[in-house]
Amino acid sequence: MVGGFGNLVFGSSKGVQVAGFENVNKHNAGVQTAGFLNKAADVHTQVAGFMNIARRVKGVQVAGFINIADSSDYPVALINIVRNGEMSAGVSTDETLTTLASFRSGGKKLYGIVGFGYNHKGVRSLAAWEAGFGAHVVTTERFRLNLEIVNIGLTDFKAGDWMKSSFRVLPVYRVSHRVELFAGPSFNYLHARNGQGEGIVDHFAWSDRNTHNYYGLFFGATGGITISLTNK
Repeated sequence: MVGGFGNLVFGSSKGVQVAGFENVNKHNAGVQTAGFLNKAADVHTQVAGFMNIARRVKGVQVAGFINIADSSDYPVALINIVRNGEMSAGVSTDETLTTLASFRSGGKKLYGIVGFGYNHKGVRSLAAWEAGFGAHVVTTERFRLNLEIVNIGLTDFKAGDWMKSSFRVLPVYRVSHRVELFAGPSFNYLHARNGQGEGIVDHFAWSDRNTHNYYGLFFGATGGITISLTNK
């Protein structure tokens, strides 16, 4: 089923729904793809430019901003409100002394990350933001191993950009039912423009520079604490 703007189904659909703006299915659906919004009861897969809403998702739920579901183990969005999933708030710092307050949310396997904070290591304080995705690859009663891919940006809201893309390997220790401590290594790619944040990183495995930009690859580390906002 293909609609230029939207599709509205009052029964169940096992096929594929494609719409430029939204798909709405009152009961069960197979695969929904829309430019803005997908909504269904039970669904196999949803892909939307902005938001997905469902009761139970059997496959993957991918959205540009937010997923909402009762049950979704594989949500991919910055914010995921999953009833049988997890949400946590935390504080972390890394090798650049960028301190972030972050919100992690998702299902039993995948989760999204958004955060804001500051960096005080350079000659002036810079505002920081964080966005990315993570996966719980090992989970036991007391221990977890999480993998995360994140982007961290620093800015003075004037001129220049500082952007770090990181792959993190984070062992996690569960102190209590709600509190977790994590720390682990990261591999990072840095791109900065117009001298923004210069000197914050001074150890590179590889680096390059031209008139307005500098680039680098380097190893780092991240550590912090999270507090669960759910009763899982």
